[in-house]
Formats: sequence, C-alpha cells, structure tokens
Amino acid sequence: MNSLFSQFMAAFRPGTISRPEGRLVMLVLVLFLALVIAGIFYLPMAFMMTSVVLFVLTGFTLFLLLGQFADVKQDTQVERSELKEILVNLEDALVVYDKDFKIIFFNPAAEKLFHLKKDQIIGKIMTPQTVGTESLKLLTQVVFTSLAPVMVSRSEAGAYPQVTDLSWENPFLSLRTSTMPLRDEGGNVVGFMKIVRDRTREISLLKAKNEFISVASHQLRTPVTNIKWSLESMAADPGIPESAKGFLQSALEGEKLLLAVVEDLLSTSKIEEGRFGYEMKETDLVEFISQILPLALSEAEQAGVKLYFDRPTEAIPKVFMDPGKITMVLENLLDNALRYNVKDGEVTVRLTKVPNQPFVEVQVKDTGVGIPQSAAEKLFTKFFRAENVTKSQTTGTGLGLYIARNIIQAHGGKIWAESEESRGTTMRFTLATEQSVVPTHEMPLDLIA
Repeated sequence: MNSLFSQFMAAFRPGTISRPEGRLVMLVLVLFLALVIAGIFYLPMAFMMTSVVLFVLTGFTLFLLLGQFADVKQDTQVERSELKEILVNLEDALVVYDKDFKIIFFNPAAEKLFHLKKDQIIGKIMTPQTVGTESLKLLTQVVFTSLAPVMVSRSEAGAYPQVTDLSWENPFLSLRTSTMPLRDEGGNVVGFMKIVRDRTREISLLKAKNEFISVASHQLRTPVTNIKWSLESMAADPGIPESAKGFLQSALEGEKLLLAVVEDLLSTSKIEEGRFGYEMKETDLVEFISQILPLALSEAEQAGVKLYFDRPTEAIPKVFMDPGKITMVLENLLDNALRYNVKDGEVTVRLTKVPNQPFVEVQVKDTGVGIPQSAAEKLFTKFFRAENVTKSQTTGTGLGLYIARNIIQAHGGKIWAESEESRGTTMRFTLATEQSVVPTHEMPLDLIA
C-alpha cells in the first residue's frame, strides 16, 4: 500500500508540474472536475456516478503510471548525472567520437593531455590528414593509432576492448589506449569511446631501473672476469700447496656463479630495454641440436644422467632463429634438466612438426624432481625458483627461464612446461618455419607489459 501511495504521490513532487508528465496530471484533474460539474447539471444521477467511478479508476491508474514514470525519469537523470560526474573527473583522458570520427566528448583529463580545450575540439571531425596540424597531431595519432611512431597492439584483431600501446621519443611519451565501440539499440556501431592512460612517468621509472642494472652489471663484469683469470692462474701453478687447492676450487665455483648472475642480469636488462639484438637466420634445427648436445655431455656425466637426442624420422622444415640466442635457451633447459634430475636419470631432446601450423616444437624431457602445481604459473617470472629445487640446489639466479621465455617470444614462438612432481618435467617451445611469423623488430618489455 505504501508503495502505491509513493508512486501516486510521485506525480505531485515539487517540480513535476512543470514537466510534461506533470502537465498531463493537471489536464486529467481539470477534465475530471469538468465531468463532475457537467454531470451534476446535465446527466442522470446513476449514469453520472457510474461515469465518475470509471473516470476515477482510469485517472488513478494513470496517476500510478505517471508516478512510476517520474521515478524512472528521476533515477535516470540521477544516473546520468553521476555517470557524467565520473567521466568528467576520470584521471585518464576520455575521447568519444561518432562513426564519422567527429568528437562528441572530451573530458578535462583529455584537455590536459592533448593541450586542447573542449570548446576547440567538440564537433571537430578527425581524419588522418589532421596529423599535419601541429595542435591536433598527437590527438590524431591517438585516434588513428597506426600513425604513431611506435604502436604495439595488445589485443587480437576484432576483439574489444582494443588495447594499444603508443610511444614517442622526443619528447618521450608513452600512452596506453583502450577503445570500445558504442552501439545503438539495434546493435549497430554509432561511435567509439577511447580511454587514454599516460604511462610516461611509470615507464621512465622502469627505464631508469633497467639502466641502473645495466650499468652495474657492466661495471661488475670486468673485475669478476679478472678474479676468474687470477684464480685460474693460481690453480694452474704446480707449486700451489695441496691444502690451498680446495680453497681455490671453492673460490672458482663461487666466481663462476657470480659471473653467471652478472651475465643474467645484463641479459635481462638488455631484453627489457628492447636491445638484446637478434639476428634471425634460416637454420636446420636437427643439425643445430646435434652440435649443441655434445657440449652438455661432460655435465651429464658429472650428474650421472644419460643424455639422448631422439632424432625425428619425419622431415623437419628449417626454422627462422638467432642461433646464439637459441643456444642460450637450450643450454638453460638442459642445465635445469641435468641439475634437477635423479641419479641414473635421463634427459631426452625431441623435435616434432606442429600439425597445420608454421612451427616446429622442441621438447626437453627429464626424469627429475618435477615442478609443484603451485609453482607452475610463476615458473617463467623473474627470480623465481620452486621450493623443491632450492632444497636440493641452493645456487641459481632464477632468471634463466625468464630470459628463455622472452627469447622465444621474440622469435614468435611459445614456451611452456608440463610436469608432475617427483616424476619429471617436459619443457616445450616452438620456433617458426615461416619468416612472416617472426616479429619484425624488438620491443622494450615495458611497452608490452
């Protein structure tokens, strides 16, 4: 009952009379009064009372509908007001344009980013040619992202939102755009909404961090190498006392680990800055692996593990790769497979052609300790080492698989692991057999993260 009363009274709220629904209510009231007055003077009493009752019921129903309409309209106006407030105060720039690329909304954050006033740009039709107008150049490159100096798509073609990273060098600017279509009730696209986030400060901090790591690694490499040569010279001296040989051997092992850490940090820094330097060549992968595996035989013998190459019986097409970088990947995978294996265990390398795809898959399978399910998702992240391997092998940088993943991605391939704890692990990665699949240029990781 209270709900009906509130809906009825909604038609008489302050301000409602001045709106169309309020004027309709007043018209109905006037007609009702006119009917009553006319009925008193001209109609039989029974007929007049019947008409009044019907009219009252009709009027009451109308009042209820008008009350509901007033509620809905007020709620809609409140929601629109709240939405407008959110969009206006959004920290990210928001640009809305119709299907003809006419700007229809430009929030204050967009005014600040593009150095344009709303009054200057609302109603302006953007075209690729407006890139020639200095004041509109940046906005044009954001609307038509292919015009930006560096553009990296983060979404699949046709999928929304379309996320794209854009960057400029002078002055340095890094933006991430998210584009969504606007549709009418029929599902037809009538425009687009583009949210633009300024990532310049964030990326600048990442660049500064990478530069620091790069410089520090370079500075450490020379003294560590000198220490290595000195220790090796001392160890080769026939006059060295037997009691000192053990200390020298420990020092050499420590130096080897330290140098590996420095090299991994340097490689990581170069990868993240997008200057690792790839030289892709068409390569016979079967022949390549045949040359790499013998280099790991001495390590396999020391670990008490058998190393096999299961040569493919089918023809394997040549792949496009950087031999030096793929050597790093294979050395890392083989090193892990040997170090985290069991006594008298096995490591097997296989090659297979991926059906109906321009890729060859490389498999490195071991019979080692395996990877816990809880660690699988973090396996290729920086500095991560699974708890079960740190117990058996205390040394390791936790960067090897991170570097391997980025090398394979730079080749247009994928790398993943299949493992069962205490049963072994199979590491798999793919390399492209068609050059068109390989990325044409190297990108800084901070632009595609």
